[in-house]
Amino acid sequence: MTDASAKSSIEIRHCSSLDEYDRCVEIEHVTWGASLAVPSTIFVVAHHSGGQVLAALDGAKIVGFTLALAGIREGTVFLHSHMTAVLPGHQNRGIGRALKLAQREDALVRGIGLIEWTFDPLEIKNAHFNLNRLGAIARRLIPNAYGVTKSPLHGGIPTDRLVAEWWLESERARSAIAGNSSVVKGAERVPLPSNIAEIRSDDPASAERLQTVVRGRLLRAFSSGYAATGIEARGGRTDYILQPLDEVEGFGITAALKC
Repeated sequence: MTDASAKSSIEIRHCSSLDEYDRCVEIEHVTWGASLAVPSTIFVVAHHSGGQVLAALDGAKIVGFTLALAGIREGTVFLHSHMTAVLPGHQNRGIGRALKLAQREDALVRGIGLIEWTFDPLEIKNAHFNLNRLGAIARRLIPNAYGVTKSPLHGGIPTDRLVAEWWLESERARSAIAGNSSVVKGAERVPLPSNIAEIRSDDPASAERLQTVVRGRLLRAFSSGYAATGIEARGGRTDYILQPLDEVEGFGITAALKC
């Protein structure tokens, strides 16, 4: 399984050996640090219990992976994509996208129509990738999902997480994957400073105050029946775009799983 946007030398395939799982753990350590890494035994569990362990290989070397666990809600099976990482020297080559598309392809072959994962609302690049380029939506936010950690990636502030829902066969997902963009009129917006990454690094206290405001606005919107469907740069700010669930294009969200 490959993606045209990744260089032809990259192969995406399933992992199934302990040595391969150990290599994925090494990439975890590079990406998140040892304190946030899960052990190779979790990769074994995922492989043998209906989850996924997919790796990106450059020749014989594993340079990225995605790990998903099997989940079930109201009798419907889905995948929870817990981690996706690409080594720094191989980023910006389309490998992350190739991993996600391979994840989608494998899920559909197995009759699975939904993949979920969590992401930080303050990480604008991730939000763009998840909502705009893959066609996921978010209608749930988990405040401080993993607690305040010592990881430098989290900046010492609460680990708020949006839950991405990627409905794999929806018109929305198909259109986003094909590279089509849609203009949303009359949507609600939740703004963030476009330099939020710098603020998090230089002034964690200000970042936490911004996080609190964004958390409150998103939670209120979600409780009123809205979903985050995109992110858009507007001058010095970047806006989350929110739409009523029944207006999400080609989605049929009101008939989908309850959260």
